[in-house]
Amino acid sequence: MPNLRLTLLAPVLLLASASAAAVNAWVDPMRFFVDRTEGIGRVNVMFHKGYGTHSTGIGQIEPDGSLLLVQQIFDEGQPPHQRRWRVHQAGPGRYIGAMSEAVGPVTIDKVGERYRFRFGMDGHLSVEQWLTPLAGGRLANSNASIRKFGMTVATTEGTLRRL
Repeated sequence: MPNLRLTLLAPVLLLASASAAAVNAWVDPMRFFVDRTEGIGRVNVMFHKGYGTHSTGIGQIEPDGSLLLVQQIFDEGQPPHQRRWRVHQAGPGRYIGAMSEAVGPVTIDKVGERYRFRFGMDGHLSVEQWLTPLAGGRLANSNASIRKFGMTVATTEGTLRRL
């Protein structure tokens, strides 16, 4: 699976907060990705050496209220590539959208003070990513597990930052 591009897969649609007050201050979590964001992390793939990853993103809210996020992905040892997200709110604490590397829809649910992303990828992979907002509203921790036929084949850990 060396070509598995798992760079902080979720746009990190929400940010994190060690304090409930900071999280509750966010009325529209999609705004976290408006303008510039940056992600730094580590990808570990079963039977392969782990590698560093870095992403930069530019986001904007479209006239229909959806978030359009374009990320430049820089995975160690791989050529840079682009990832595109389009996400809209489907109800209280629920978002749905599309991502250029996903197969089918991306679903995002607020679970407590965290956000859970779920989507499929080529090769019968299923991704579950958790974003945890951190105090101050400018940072979020990201942890993902990637499964194939129910078995975890890769994990990612990283931090997203609003610039």
